[in-house]
Amino acid sequence: MSPDHPIVLVHGTRTSSRIWDDQVRALTEGGHTPVAIDLPGHGSRSGERFTFDGGLAAIDAAVASCDAPPLLVGLSLGGYMSLAYAARHEDRLAGVVLAGCSTEIKGKPLRTYRRLSTRAVRLFSRRETTWHVVGDMLGALHGYSPLADLRGLGLPVWLVNGARDPLRFGARRYLSARPGSRQWVVPGAGHDVNSHAPVVFNRILMHVLRELTPPFARA
Repeated sequence: MSPDHPIVLVHGTRTSSRIWDDQVRALTEGGHTPVAIDLPGHGSRSGERFTFDGGLAAIDAAVASCDAPPLLVGLSLGGYMSLAYAARHEDRLAGVVLAGCSTEIKGKPLRTYRRLSTRAVRLFSRRETTWHVVGDMLGALHGYSPLADLRGLGLPVWLVNGARDPLRFGARRYLSARPGSRQWVVPGAGHDVNSHAPVVFNRILMHVLRELTPPFARA
């Protein structure tokens, strides 16, 4: 592996690229080139509405800015979008790390979460709120199957989940859908595993980067 490898970091819902500050610092100190992006509806792009295609386009712009196919790292919503992007453009990537997204978003939990987010938007309609992006996210992911994308994916895949994250309990199905994938479960961490256990998460990323097989050159 080259001592300088690009990494694209994709955040979750109602956060921004700043959630990766610890990882950006550690990766940079380790000699790598991290790129943390804002998805539509978040951070510097909070004035926009989130859509599935808009999320893919944001990732694609970051990937295109890299000198070599990057390691794509996504948390929660960013994980689902990273997997969707990898399934469509795996020739542009070196591998993908999926954190806090090891379950399918469907059925009664999805409908309940969407209903609650709609009520929150109405309740806080006279104040600044970012709850509308939750409804946008759930609408964008409606009908999306991460398992279908995993089954057809040839890239190396790593799963990272907090031990206290309820979204990790579909991980066994993910591992079955993509044989050869590896999972880390971080003790004591919840859904935002990179923030709850930044030192452990950073070590995992550095381990993944060491496992990548060189060379990676932009065609």
